[in-house]
Amino acid sequence: MGWDGDALAGQMEEVFERQQAVADARALRGTSTLEERMRSSQFESLRVSRSRIMTQLDGATNPAHRTMLERALKSINDQMAADEKNS
Repeated sequence: MGWDGDALAGQMEEVFERQQAVADARALRGTSTLEERMRSSQFESLRVSRSRIMTQLDGATNPAHRTMLERALKSINDQMAADEKNS
């Protein structure tokens, strides 16, 4: 199972920046709804998890552990992409 880290990281960073910009704009307007705040909180949780997994992946040497981390990263990326489509 290959992992194209540079391309994937670049795409996900663009998604993160767009979502963060929207969340920041809503917070500044003071018009964010409970649903928007929950979505923002979930996004932040996914972002932190993704960052932690990427750090672990950088240092992982055991093939089975790398595979597990790659799957976890893919799951988070898929969830973030789905959330982006739904917002």
